[in-house]
Amino acid sequence: MKKAVNNVVILGGGTAGWMAAAVLSKALSKINITLVESEQIGTIGVGEATIPSIHFFNDLLGINSSEFIKHTSGTFKLGIQFENWHKKDGAYFHAFGSTGLGMWAAGFHEYWQRGVELGISKPFETYNIEAVAAKRNKFAHQKGGLNFAYHLDASLYANMLKGVATKHGVTRVEGLVEQVTTDADSGYITGLTLKSGREISGDLFIDCSGFKGLLINETLKTEFVDWSHWLPMDRAIAVQTELTGNPVPYTRSIAHHAGWQWRIPLQHRMGNGIVYSSQYMSDDEAENMLLSTIKGKPITTPRPIKFVTGHRKKLWNKNCVAIGLAGGFIEPLESTAIHIIQQGIMQLLKYFPSYGINALETAQYNDYMISDYNEIKDFIILHYCQTQREDSPFWEFCKNMQIPESLKDRMTLFEQTGRFVQRKDEIFVDSWLQVMIGQGLIPKQHHPLADEMSEQELRQFLSQIENDHIQRVETIPTHTNYLSRITS
Repeated sequence: MKKAVNNVVILGGGTAGWMAAAVLSKALSKINITLVESEQIGTIGVGEATIPSIHFFNDLLGINSSEFIKHTSGTFKLGIQFENWHKKDGAYFHAFGSTGLGMWAAGFHEYWQRGVELGISKPFETYNIEAVAAKRNKFAHQKGGLNFAYHLDASLYANMLKGVATKHGVTRVEGLVEQVTTDADSGYITGLTLKSGREISGDLFIDCSGFKGLLINETLKTEFVDWSHWLPMDRAIAVQTELTGNPVPYTRSIAHHAGWQWRIPLQHRMGNGIVYSSQYMSDDEAENMLLSTIKGKPITTPRPIKFVTGHRKKLWNKNCVAIGLAGGFIEPLESTAIHIIQQGIMQLLKYFPSYGINALETAQYNDYMISDYNEIKDFIILHYCQTQREDSPFWEFCKNMQIPESLKDRMTLFEQTGRFVQRKDEIFVDSWLQVMIGQGLIPKQHHPLADEMSEQELRQFLSQIENDHIQRVETIPTHTNYLSRITS
């Protein structure tokens, strides 16, 4: 008979641990949850940007947007500006929300493409209201309004979640793990022994111990699927600086000869970082580049981070579920780290083994999560492989590398036909169109429905969307003024 799960042990705090603790404790009031963490172990905590899926998570916890902004020193995010990616000195905007107006059989990009052929279309982002607002530094909450996410201080968010979790009965235990005990027959984890001598037993263990993966990796020896041959970035350096101007409602991603840099504005500081491949850039060179290009006085010491892109072959192995960095890592280019944490938690809640762990359910969990990882992986690779840059060995590699068949098929279909097929539960939809077009992948044909408009009708159609967006954005306050209003 399967053993019922009554006691859950979460190893590690930080964003992943406290997100898991907050949701599980609120949703499952009869389950005992213990979170073990140590103040001696730091957290990565550089993930300062999110995507709109975070709203579902915060809504579940009863955290409204203004409250979130106040408690995390956050700012609003309408998208990402990509600079030097398609070609040096070029830029495009990946915005949240849908672009233009399409119909069920033909998307807006089909009409836009015909306009390109006729020489009357403007850049694709012209027809996305979030991009228009971002470039004018505008933002406001509105009914049926802008699609947005956040820039945030991850440590403050973790503290906020800690308050929610402890309110719902989560027990926090301070301590370092000395030993992990497993059952000799099943291999299941049975308990943790802390250096203080205290023993913590459990039925289900959630590994939020970061890259180390103390449970999923060091104890259960779960295989890791390495994606370095597609995504060779394996280093990052983060540093925070004073703000030198008003925070803008978007992230900047600036490509360099061996990777890229981020700039993420919060209310009280600017988050800066450089992501690079150690095959093409030394650590010293990367730090020098970062420090020579930041604006504002540094308020932290540059912090190096080593990583490998990929995921555990099983995110749920035996009675251990890996959430966050313990389960896998995809570089922060599209701000998906917190989303993947959220997905892992919500799927665990869906398949929570109250009456015992079921192999079929764990298989479903793993299939879903690995599919999510793969969707994001393909999307990230797109940014690198679809480029005109050949000005460095790094970019030569990216442009000419062998890409996954799943990505190759999607890019080929789009280029040859203009078709984009959405996959089940896909988080990036319009985003694919924006990035493919932004990176220079332009369809060779368009849907015949777009030809039903005369040239004059198409011109009016495009102009109407553009003018409507401009007029609407003119009525919205500046991002800075709106932040001041809701945080005062």
